[in-house]
Amino acid sequence: MGSGKSTVTKSFDVTIAGEINLDLILYGLPEAMPLERELLASAFRMTLGSSSAILAHNLAALGMRVGFITRLGDDPLGEIALERLVERGVDVTRVKRVHGGPSTGVTILLHHGGKRHILTYPGTMFEMDANDIDLDYLASGRHFHLSSLFLHKALQPALPGIFRKLKAAGLTLSLDTNDDPDDRWDGALDELLGLVDIFLPNEDEACRITGKADAETAIGVLAARIPIVAVKCGKQGSLVQAGQERWRLPAESVAPVDTIGAGDSFNAGFLCAYLKGKPPADCAAFGNRTAALSTLRSGGTESFRDPELFREFLSSAE
Repeated sequence: MGSGKSTVTKSFDVTIAGEINLDLILYGLPEAMPLERELLASAFRMTLGSSSAILAHNLAALGMRVGFITRLGDDPLGEIALERLVERGVDVTRVKRVHGGPSTGVTILLHHGGKRHILTYPGTMFEMDANDIDLDYLASGRHFHLSSLFLHKALQPALPGIFRKLKAAGLTLSLDTNDDPDDRWDGALDELLGLVDIFLPNEDEACRITGKADAETAIGVLAARIPIVAVKCGKQGSLVQAGQERWRLPAESVAPVDTIGAGDSFNAGFLCAYLKGKPPADCAAFGNRTAALSTLRSGGTESFRDPELFREFLSSAE
């Protein structure tokens, strides 16, 4: 990989190195779940899960050329998850398939009305390391994104070096940490925040990372270091800051079926608009729209797999 800005035509709009798994979603369960009792769900869905894979799928649905690297277990769930990406046109030629060892991860989501339990078996997402990463492949994109920083246990130490090399190759960079299950918010995070062009936390993550009590204060701290910060605020929409300019973008008015993957769908809309040269406020507005679209079906990708819903909902934003 050379230094400086690349003048070579890029193969992808976005490259992603990240985790992949399926979401198994059970609805209608009581919040208090006694042991040794058979509890009956009212509905079940199996959808593509994981922040990285949902983003890759939805970016491709929005017309972006996406290249995806992950470590995949030798098991049926991994094959189903990967097929969802292939079906959407995501390039998976650099996915590493591993025989033996941990299987592909899985997340079980137990819905209790407005709240849910989230149970995850990490599987191969904890195992992916620098040896699984093809840097030249990642550098063949215009932009590189990383999600789920704290789930990449083996890869995290190498990430600052990877980010620096991709930046030197002319890529712009974005990061969505997602939650830190250990609630420590340390490791490579501080160094990566000094390298990214776009940071995409939700409100709780922004506050935990900065130690501030509210999104407005937290975004000011983050924007002092990062060119563009977009904070996802759920029903309150999003808050975005670039330099000294700040915008509050209201959420779309919809009746949500399921909010799983809405944040990743926001990221997809934001990055799609950004790569088309739109200003930050327009990127956040489109991110709000794709997040709202996501909530109209179960899971984070099903709305993007429904051609009629997808076209109808997004047509007014063209």
